[in-house]
Amino acid sequence: MADQDATEHDPAGEVVDLCRELIRFDTSNYGEPDGTGGPGERKAAEHVATLLDEVGIEARLYETTPGRTSVVAHWGGTGGGGAASDRGGLLLHGHLDVVPAAAHDWQVDPFSGEVVDGYVWGRGAVDMKDFDAMLLSVVRARQRAGRAPERPVVLCFTADEEAGGHHGAEQLVEQHRDELEGCTEAVGEVGGFSTTVRGRRLYLVEAAEKGMAWMKLTARGRAGHGSMVNTDNAVTRIAGAVARIGAHQWPVRLTPTMEVLLATVADLAGTEATPENAESLIEEFGGAARMLGAVIRNTVNPTQLEAGYKVNVIPTEATAHVDGRFLPGYEDEFFATLRELCGDGVEWDFMSHQQPWETPYDGDLVGAMTRAIQAEDPEGIVAPYTMSGGTDAKHFRKLGMRSYGFAPLRLPADLDFTALFHGVDERVPVDALEFGARVFDRFLDQV
Repeated sequence: MADQDATEHDPAGEVVDLCRELIRFDTSNYGEPDGTGGPGERKAAEHVATLLDEVGIEARLYETTPGRTSVVAHWGGTGGGGAASDRGGLLLHGHLDVVPAAAHDWQVDPFSGEVVDGYVWGRGAVDMKDFDAMLLSVVRARQRAGRAPERPVVLCFTADEEAGGHHGAEQLVEQHRDELEGCTEAVGEVGGFSTTVRGRRLYLVEAAEKGMAWMKLTARGRAGHGSMVNTDNAVTRIAGAVARIGAHQWPVRLTPTMEVLLATVADLAGTEATPENAESLIEEFGGAARMLGAVIRNTVNPTQLEAGYKVNVIPTEATAHVDGRFLPGYEDEFFATLRELCGDGVEWDFMSHQQPWETPYDGDLVGAMTRAIQAEDPEGIVAPYTMSGGTDAKHFRKLGMRSYGFAPLRLPADLDFTALFHGVDERVPVDALEFGARVFDRFLDQV
């Protein structure tokens, strides 16, 4: 550290209030390709910049699409050489946008940030204003106490992650790369949270992500009257493709990250991990199996259908949208299979095509994450996992950074946490937020 005798600080002192404040900014992202739709992140970004400026950290706002605003700040780098500086800079990143929420479905207003029954409620409480708040609480406390890290750190709060990051992280990488220069490692969202397996808390650190293929499928045929025979029907063709895609059983494929995780679970279960028992081992995670079951195979889910304009008119064109996700190392297999399932006469266009990534689960950063968690939870087990969705790490990885997801939360065994991502009544335990801030503070002591 820059000053081991510096004033003591409370890394969790502001975390709950900061999380509530961030939730109250409606940053709903409706996913329009041109970046329009929704209120944008501007007001939340200005708030974050003010919070950093208050403690003497200069923040800059970047907005390449009106309202889609990201925040970047540089912090630390006080060591003047040594091991910390030799490892290059560390990027700590979170996003400010959230998916939309229908208030009538919720028990509380999704943008109220209410505290009810020991939880902070609201859209973004899990994905991912909780981590934004942890990061801000820790950074502000350390900065006030004169405990900035020796290692250079870039703090980044991005726009548009929920729609692929094309108007946020991607723009920073392409147009403001100088802000990220020198960063060799990155830490972001969706990792470090606990699940309970056989009575033991298992903390999952994201070390890999599936690739993403959001695609529009198009079938064309011969238009005609609905009362007549038509053997070239676009609706029939697209419906057949969607049915085949939706029913396909993708084979189990184990990547290095998931081999480590399943071996950890197998040890708790008193067995060995194999491709044959992978699915039964995944079931040990309870509710989290809905996410982890998707990262031992490629997946495609049809999500939208559109055709025609009148009941007695056979249309010329019919379309479908699918959400495809493919494992690191299995992209060729994924697209070959998808082409076969689509069949003749169905074309596709990418709405978003992003590559998977996998970082070896080793090195100083992994050691720091493990020690930080076990200092707060000595009985906790730490292991890597593959994320089924996508994060901004896909863009930052283009600059060669080793990436991990580490937003630590110690969660109740009976909380179906993964159901809260993009779900109704999204909420995070107050004590989990405070735990996460303390863990992340310990993590920064070692990076």
